[in-house]
Parts: sequence; C-alpha cells; structure tokens
Amino acid sequence: MTPLFPRWTNRIPLAIAVVLPLVAVTLVAAIWYFFSPKFTDVGYRPTQPVPFSHKLHAGEMGLDCRYCHSTIERSAFAAIPPTQTCMGCHKTVLPKSGKLALVRESYATGNPIPWVKVHQLPEYAKFNHSAHLGAGVGCVSCHARIDQMPVVQLSKPLSMGWCLECHRDPHPNLRPKNQVTNMSYDAVAAGYDPLKDPERLHQVNPPLHCSGCHY
Repeated sequence: MTPLFPRWTNRIPLAIAVVLPLVAVTLVAAIWYFFSPKFTDVGYRPTQPVPFSHKLHAGEMGLDCRYCHSTIERSAFAAIPPTQTCMGCHKTVLPKSGKLALVRESYATGNPIPWVKVHQLPEYAKFNHSAHLGAGVGCVSCHARIDQMPVVQLSKPLSMGWCLECHRDPHPNLRPKNQVTNMSYDAVAAGYDPLKDPERLHQVNPPLHCSGCHY
C-alpha cells in the first residue's frame, strides 16, 4: 500500500520543534535590541562620565557646534572632541573642579573619555553628516534644541519613516548654509525659500530608494 505522505514528512515535527524556538528567540532579541531606547525611544538620556552641559557651552556661552565637532562639514561622522579641546579652556577655567577630574586624567594619560553615544543608528543604515550640512539641513532638525539641554537626550525618533518624511519633502528643513549650526534660526520668520536661494547651485533631491540609506 502506498503511504499517504512521503517518508520525509516524519521529520517535520522535529524540524518545527528545533527551528521555531530559534526563530522566536531571534525575533525577540532583534526587537529587544533594535527597538531599545538606544535606537528609537525619544527621551533616551544616558548618564555621561563627565557632566557636560550643552545648554551652558552651546547656549549661554554661544560656542559653535563645529568648535567641538570639527568634522561635521567634511566627514560622514561627527567626531567626538579630543580631551585637548576641552583643556584648551579648562587649563584656566575651573582647573581644579572635581567634576572635571576625569577630563584632567584623560589629558594626562592620553586615555579617551568614555562618552556614551546618544544619537545612534543601526549598523545597516548609513548617514553622512557632511552631505546633510552641505545641503543646508540644520543641526536642530535632527538634534532639536540641543543648546537648551543640560543633559543631551534623543529628541527625534531617527526611524526610517521619520527620515523618509524629510527625504520626500526636505525644503522645510533647509536653510542658508551659513546658518546650519544656528540653533535659533527660523527659516519662516527669515522669509527663506531654498527654491529661490541664488547660492544653491542645484536643488536638493534626497534618495528614496533603499540603497540611498542602506548598505
């Protein structure tokens, strides 16, 4: 008598018993990791090894973003300032402050300060700071009013959908290139229209295809 099902089907229950838990564990791990506050949750605000206040330095003192993050206009990555940058001021400003002990130690030993990254994208996504600043996208579009933050927090979701909203219509986030680091600049109040900016050699046309942002 010919069997109703082929012999190999006897292994299906075993395969399900082995594969299904692996898939479930992988799915849970992926959700736990990639949907954690480090990637998507607005309000993520880790404790830093040194209590650096952007509100004080960038807001009240008016330091330009590029003084510390010196590579943003020419590199894909926003460099974390070396300790020498900090000590350029703090050799004479609060040179004995207890809050700056780790800064002085780093300067003396050459060991970097272990800053905790706040604005983090998954490794499968690429983002180029220089391309966005070169197009006239202000720092505030992604980092919000970081000049008003005593402690830096994630204020934008940095999700694919959020990025695509801007790529589909970038003009509300564009400003003159000499205003990209001006946190208080208001394009509407200034009457700025990127489509009529004579200094723009070409209009911004961000990619919408997958390869534009994914390796």
